Amino acid sequence: MLRFLQYCISHCVHAAMTRLEEVNGEASMWSSVRWLGYLAGVNLLLGLCLGLYARWEDTAVSVFLVVFVLALVVLAAACVLYYFFALERLSLALLHLLLGFLLGLLSLLNPRDPDANVKERAANYLLLASVTLRTLWALLERLLGSARYRPAFLTSAERLELVGFSAASTALLVGESLSVMALLVALAAVMVALRTKALLAPVNLASFAAVTGDLFFKSLSVATNPFALTCFFGQLLCDPLLDFYFSGLSVTERWRSFLVSAAWRRRLSLLPLLGVEAAFVALAARRFARSERWYLAIPGFVACALFWAICHVVFVVTVWGFHTKLSDCQRLSWTQGPDNSCLEKIMASKGMRHFCLISVRLVTFALVSTAAVAAVSWQETSGIFMSTVLLVLTLESLFHGLFYELGKSLGGTCVGYAVVIPTNFCSPDGQPLLLPPDQVSQLNERSTGMLRAVQRFFACHLIESFGCDYSTSGVTLEALQAKIKAFLELRTADGPRHDTYVIYYSGHSHRSGEWALAGGDALGLDQLLDWWREKNGSFCSRLILVLDCENSLPWVKEVRRVEGAYVAVQGATLARAPDPPQLGDFTELWVDYNCTPGSSVRWTGRAVCAAYGVSKHWSDYSLHLPSGSDVTTHWSAYFPRLTYPVVQLALWCGGLNLLWVCSSCLRYLRRIKLNWFPPAVLDTEQGFKLVRS
Repeated sequence: MLRFLQYCISHCVHAAMTRLEEVNGEASMWSSVRWLGYLAGVNLLLGLCLGLYARWEDTAVSVFLVVFVLALVVLAAACVLYYFFALERLSLALLHLLLGFLLGLLSLLNPRDPDANVKERAANYLLLASVTLRTLWALLERLLGSARYRPAFLTSAERLELVGFSAASTALLVGESLSVMALLVALAAVMVALRTKALLAPVNLASFAAVTGDLFFKSLSVATNPFALTCFFGQLLCDPLLDFYFSGLSVTERWRSFLVSAAWRRRLSLLPLLGVEAAFVALAARRFARSERWYLAIPGFVACALFWAICHVVFVVTVWGFHTKLSDCQRLSWTQGPDNSCLEKIMASKGMRHFCLISVRLVTFALVSTAAVAAVSWQETSGIFMSTVLLVLTLESLFHGLFYELGKSLGGTCVGYAVVIPTNFCSPDGQPLLLPPDQVSQLNERSTGMLRAVQRFFACHLIESFGCDYSTSGVTLEALQAKIKAFLELRTADGPRHDTYVIYYSGHSHRSGEWALAGGDALGLDQLLDWWREKNGSFCSRLILVLDCENSLPWVKEVRRVEGAYVAVQGATLARAPDPPQLGDFTELWVDYNCTPGSSVRWTGRAVCAAYGVSKHWSDYSLHLPSGSDVTTHWSAYFPRLTYPVVQLALWCGGLNLLWVCSSCLRYLRRIKLNWFPPAVLDTEQGFKLVRS
């Protein structure tokens, strides 16, 4: 009998699916998954309505019946607005506001013995089924690649459900209602931390779950419904938690809502932050005011609070300085266009990475001081204190995550200098010769094209230009030495040296690769590296030479034997062909490859063969980390004198490398990989790449 029923059911299902394929064509996997979302919504509505009806039936309180009827009226109004007036956004706003409000009522106004009512248990199971289906739908949506990731902190649906739950919490006492509202704000902050992939977001989520699930709701004077709470928190945390793993948005895209907001809005956002910090200290002090040994507790707390205050003065000044630098970057980006990558490049060129590397250590120290004060003054019977602690820690973690991500992802500062000497022939004694008059026009046109390409390259990657020198009569060694040494001495506006120095050269060269200069002089790679070591010293900067000349290959090979400096040479060889390539062809191709998104330039099978070489320790290079002098300059520019010990202590603690053995092994392996198996395309992490054919 069972086999017969199984056969009938499977046959009917097969026939139905065949009919659907005939009518609609090939079935879409995404349309099947989408029905899970609809089913989750239906389960949620049924669970809410059944729960309200069960509460009214169990308690005989007319408020539940009134709310139940009003909920049906609002639901009907939302349907009318959606289907008859095409007001989709308004109808969905009403729906999500209603869902948050009803979930709040069921969560916070729970009967003492809910298991005695069968309808109550059925409603709870429907709510659990709803959040389970909702989670499964969101997971399948991302696994199938159908999810759209938007650069928003919170969606309108999430905000409205939080507001609805807050409105439902007004049914509690005033103090408990404020506690629930503060907890909801902390929940919103945790969601933002997950969606922006802040470094401490998993810690924030774990802390929120532990405090909320074990302590917070026990501090309230009412019985809560764990099933409704699980449904509410699960629905809101589902998408941000999955986005933390699946989202492929870049750092600037995830933080776009904050980075592109107006300066006055960002500065005014400090006022609520300061208010929350002040409320946290006041609530923490309340415990010691009620202590029996207040004469011992209060002085100890004052000393601890004083240290906390100094740390947070540093924190507030750091955030204010970040807003100032970001406003400067915004003003410059408005002239470049609305592209995200434009703002990212501008922030890199303005030294924002250096600022964030220092700031993340300072914010870490402020975060630790807040956690210490919270631990010392912990009050498990005060819901408002616990929710405020969660909110403060999450807000500070957000700034920590922002500074950490920007410090890790932004490129360093870069400055460039170009020399173009348009001579193609050289006398036996090494003197450059002027071309015949009939070729001057062609050469000038080609040289002008090289200058335009170099200037485009500098502008595209926001490389600060030291100048582009063009000389048809050659350059003397003394003049070139003075210019290059002045170039290598350049520093950023904040004081440190630039991270990358780029020198472009196009002109005549000897077979050894030396640059042929006026007066029979020549400039070799060894002499250029001596100037570099003299000016760079122990600073962690790198030098990149881009050569468009006949004999660049000797320098490409020679630089691979250089030790103790981070130097790279990008060159090319011009193959012999019936229509041989000219000087400038490589520059045009290389600039187009690095400046045009989706460029069609391919480096195989061309008459222009690219080649690059890097020094032995090139793979050890990392962008400059703040040194002691950098910290002193940063402190004197932004912070009051009172905070100097705290700044130094925070930076010293943040600079400790406890895994130096592992990092040394990894550095050695990277060095072997790059020297023995160099990639065809080497990313410089400045936006452009070195290539070889």
